[in-house]
Amino acid sequence: MTRDPLIALRPWESPEVTSWGRLPMGAVDRRSGAVPLDGEWRFQLLPAPESPVTDAWSSQHVPGAWTLQGTDDLPQYTNVRMPFDEYPPSVPAADPTGVYEHDVEVPAAWEGRRIVLQVGAAESVLLVHVDGRPVGVSKDSHLAAEFDLSGALRPGERSTLRLTVVKWSDATHLEDQDQWWHGGITRSVLLYATDPLYLADVTVRARRSGELRVDCRVQDAAGALPEGWYISGELDGRTLTQDEDFDRANAEDERVSAFLGEARLLATVPEVRTWTAETPELYELTIMLHRADGTIADASHHRIGFRDIEIVGRDLLINGERVFIRGVNRHDFHPLTGRTVSYDDMRADLVVLKRFGFNAIRTAHYPNDPALYDLADELGLYVVDEADIESHDHAHEIADDPRYLNAFVDRVSRMVLRDKNHPSVIVWSLGNESDYGANHDAAAGWLRRHDPTRPLQYEGAAKLGWADPEPASDIACPMYAPIEDCVAHALSGEQTKPLIQCEYSHAMGNSNGTLADHWAAIEATPGLQGGFIWEFWDHGILQRVSDGRPAGRTGAGLHGNGVAAPGHRWAYGGDFGEAVHDGAFIADGVVFPDRTPKPVMYEHREIAAPVRVECYKHEGIVLGNHQHFRSLSWLSGRWELALADGRTLTASADLPDLRPGETAAVPLPFELPRDGGEAWLTLRVTTAEDLPWAPRGTEVCAPQVRLRLAPKPVDEPVADRPVEVDAEGLLVHPLLAAAPMLSLWRAPTDNDELGGIAPRWRAWGLDALVRKVVSVQRDASRVTVLAEYAGTVGVVRHCQVFTPVDSGIRVDEQAELPAEFDDVARVGSVFETVAGLDLLEWFGQGPWESYPDRSAGAPVGHHRVPVDELFTPYLRPQESGGRHGVRHFALSGPDATGLGVVLDEPRQVSVTRYRAEDLTGAAHHDELKPRSGCVVHIDAAHRGLGTASCGPDTSPSYLVAPGVHRWSWTLRSL
Repeated sequence: MTRDPLIALRPWESPEVTSWGRLPMGAVDRRSGAVPLDGEWRFQLLPAPESPVTDAWSSQHVPGAWTLQGTDDLPQYTNVRMPFDEYPPSVPAADPTGVYEHDVEVPAAWEGRRIVLQVGAAESVLLVHVDGRPVGVSKDSHLAAEFDLSGALRPGERSTLRLTVVKWSDATHLEDQDQWWHGGITRSVLLYATDPLYLADVTVRARRSGELRVDCRVQDAAGALPEGWYISGELDGRTLTQDEDFDRANAEDERVSAFLGEARLLATVPEVRTWTAETPELYELTIMLHRADGTIADASHHRIGFRDIEIVGRDLLINGERVFIRGVNRHDFHPLTGRTVSYDDMRADLVVLKRFGFNAIRTAHYPNDPALYDLADELGLYVVDEADIESHDHAHEIADDPRYLNAFVDRVSRMVLRDKNHPSVIVWSLGNESDYGANHDAAAGWLRRHDPTRPLQYEGAAKLGWADPEPASDIACPMYAPIEDCVAHALSGEQTKPLIQCEYSHAMGNSNGTLADHWAAIEATPGLQGGFIWEFWDHGILQRVSDGRPAGRTGAGLHGNGVAAPGHRWAYGGDFGEAVHDGAFIADGVVFPDRTPKPVMYEHREIAAPVRVECYKHEGIVLGNHQHFRSLSWLSGRWELALADGRTLTASADLPDLRPGETAAVPLPFELPRDGGEAWLTLRVTTAEDLPWAPRGTEVCAPQVRLRLAPKPVDEPVADRPVEVDAEGLLVHPLLAAAPMLSLWRAPTDNDELGGIAPRWRAWGLDALVRKVVSVQRDASRVTVLAEYAGTVGVVRHCQVFTPVDSGIRVDEQAELPAEFDDVARVGSVFETVAGLDLLEWFGQGPWESYPDRSAGAPVGHHRVPVDELFTPYLRPQESGGRHGVRHFALSGPDATGLGVVLDEPRQVSVTRYRAEDLTGAAHHDELKPRSGCVVHIDAAHRGLGTASCGPDTSPSYLVAPGVHRWSWTLRSL
């Protein structure tokens, strides 16, 4: 028996082989007239590439990962570690291999035409056969592979197409990205046909001046190009002209091949509408290839944007303007289908980003689905397009390994050739976390020659120093650098490049502390231009609790509130039985797996607000336009005045006609009441018209300014009403199920755990403090309780003074923390209510969750939220649901009775159904059992969140220090 030449080649273990029989990449649109092959394919999963194919066929949906479609090869999550021990380029002998078969019938009308198969993506090695005959091989899990099947398929006849996908290969060592490991065909498969004379590539260069140049490459499948062919083009009905100088130079150049034709078209557009993320103006371009008789042999359609990208000094300029990059890192992901995402999914992703103030995405860490770039062009998002290169576990070795040289250049060049005509792509990236070596320089050299119109970046080059002029990165793009270091670099006088962090502010669990501080420093420091939050999605896969398997393509429905459907959970590393994994580190996005925004999204929205309330002066309010390219005409506004007495006044707002960067004073829309109470003015800014990413009336931001502070509340003691305490000095109250006690502990966040502070808290015994009553003293109707809370290394002295007042019971508290407790989670009171109090109303920051170092996006006002909606369902249960700056709150039942609390000053408050130990003891939310009453925390001080799971911790100003802490609050019945 003759051995299959593709198997004999063993491409899954040959790094020098990047392809065989695969066509070159180009930027010609082939979707029109194509025959889609998506749907059900015959399928079997083999244990290794050389295992024999049997008659035991099942089925799989294409596109889709077999790891999510009922096979025994389940998803696995690792971050840095490879999922196997073999050293590159070796792979395990046990190598899951999927064999897909589909019967195809080529339209009879394609007779005499060139027939091409396009496989959108396959992980990680693709072998193609037609009727048992080998056609070709491709590597690179995130770019399309095309094969000429003209000699293998006969129009009008049925043939069997076999696609064999090998999961592990030498190329897998280049795809060691922070994501789930899958296997399968994850993007669409199609057939298309062209005339033998066809467009091989189209390169568009459209400048903000209105100058347009289109370079075309032409080939003929029959061999030498026929005489008389020519190119024409139209731009929004305008005819492009042939560049005769270019044609003449080619005709005189003896090096120009008779088998590859080149042509150039030119145009100048007067009063051109330029493309930016704020103003995504697009033009329709059609390029036509003609035979000598004038008939059209081939055509390609493009939507193009006129814009310039350049670096001047240490600034990245778009159309001559220094633009802040408010970015996020984005994987192709869906909780049901993994890396297979539909057009509607991608559009929904980008719509969410636009609504929350993001203007840029980094395609971490590979080229995304092609449709994403079309959407970024249309909706307006800057794109850092990243090559499919990450060799994290073996980075140092592979960066200089000549066996991988072709793969580096191949992956970078094919990305550029595919995506170069998208105006949204402003920067090329050579990959991620792969050290830095000769292979990067080789890829950078090719890229600079092919596309001198865009800068390129590579974080790994930072090992040479941010200011080093090394050619592999035009941008200093570190990850998770402390903002203090960034500012110091910008002020050092040594900066030579723009500094735009490729990753910062790690969004794992309850996180993204100090985001507002970070941006305040960026906006105040020339040389700093922003960065990309890690990351967009929590990569939780919907999993059935009953059998621990993926829910499948249809699942059980997604609720859209961040919580998995009943009987399901969001799975993370280790939940599919894998021994090697990195746990919940995959859950580090700004949205939940069902695309529900996390509270940090509101923080970012306010930080990126296009219009801001700069300050309050006696003559009025000063507003500023913080955009780069457009006025405020696309926005509407409405004023809200929140008063401490419970009233909220409203009035329409006429936004001034401000150009970017301008400010103007507008009259104060209300006359302030004379009672002297606290007052906050909010400008609710919404879209004034329907936009592609937001219908009219969508809130864009809510900038706020304080007009007046409130005096501290004063309660007069009432002598004839005693306060009841038990023998342990604990308050007795009919609405309390558990009396107020001292709390220094919170259910550790992911940042607390991975940043190393939670283990210290446990070592100190903060999760199990032992309370001992020292004394209970009565002075008339006042009760003073002294107690000690002992940890393993220190004792906290706590004093509570209960005083009856007109409105209820005032509780004055003091806690003295020993020097050993130099960084605790919180200092405050915790108590529990009886059941039936299900509605929280408060005056303070909200309505969404906020914390001391993440509160810029929560305006002060009067808020009303059911208790069950206050908790934030981070994938791994942890501290959540807090509200910062609360002045007073009330918990009530359906009959409006309940309890109220008035605070001595704005405090951190949380009201949930869970004790800290409930959250700490659960790995997933389906394990939690809500309590019937409410668990209430009132904190004199609460530690910031930071981003220490991967990045800097919170700033020192947000730490809770030892020493004396005092706070007071008044409890009353409603």
